[in-house]
Amino acid sequence: MTQTIVLAYSGGLDTSIIVPWLKEHYDGARIICVAGDIGQGDELQGVREKAIASGAEECYIEDLRQEFVSDFIWPTLRAGAIYGRKYLLGTSMGRPLLAKRQVEVARRIGADALAHGCTGKGNDQVRFELTYAAFAPDLPVIAPWREWEIRSREDAIAYAKQHNVPVTASREKIYSRDRNIWHISHEGGVLEDPGQSPPDDLFMLTTSPQLAPDKPESVTIGFNQGTPVAVNGVFLDPVAIVATLNEIGGRHGVGRIDIVEDRLVGMKSRGVYETPGGT
Repeated sequence: MTQTIVLAYSGGLDTSIIVPWLKEHYDGARIICVAGDIGQGDELQGVREKAIASGAEECYIEDLRQEFVSDFIWPTLRAGAIYGRKYLLGTSMGRPLLAKRQVEVARRIGADALAHGCTGKGNDQVRFELTYAAFAPDLPVIAPWREWEIRSREDAIAYAKQHNVPVTASREKIYSRDRNIWHISHEGGVLEDPGQSPPDDLFMLTTSPQLAPDKPESVTIGFNQGTPVAVNGVFLDPVAIVATLNEIGGRHGVGRIDIVEDRLVGMKSRGVYETPGGT
């Protein structure tokens, strides 16, 4: 019987090459991709087509933005949870929601296994797999980064080229990014050198402080029992509040941080983050 594997899919370098790799190594398994929209913007354009072109049978795109802000961001904000006095946990909050919806799709279609593209060196593998363990302890988990011979993003780019998988990463701009409505993170590339300042072309959400307006701007945020409900006197839904504050904060260069983190496996990792609205 043909095995059905549900893959947490972003359309980025890692998950793009996982589709053909799974088909090669799991006897022609049916690959079903699940992409969660938690505010990545135009990054999801063409994702379904790309997944299918890479060999997936189907790719479900799930709109999770309202749930992400209401059930994950707001409670974390109210708790005052900040890592290292700087990082507002944008990636950390998003992973359990993505994994939960992946399990829901897997149950709906009767899948045999779950797969993700998290490396064996980072924290995301733990976030995804603890969520799987909570919602689908009976389903096997396939983590290609812990199985295959690919050892670097350079190797992954070469594999993509060999299998005609289109990716935007290059050997020159090899950053690993994670984006959602709350933030965008940047890792890898020149950032691996602790003495290297982030280059100007790294940032995507925030204006450089040198180019930001010299005129100050006042912002009023209305709260109800600790939850934001309005910006400048206008009541907005949760997604619109974050989007509005991202625009205001971004043009003033608000919300940039540069931090060295401790990973669960004991490694250090440098990340540069932009969280304008959250800040």
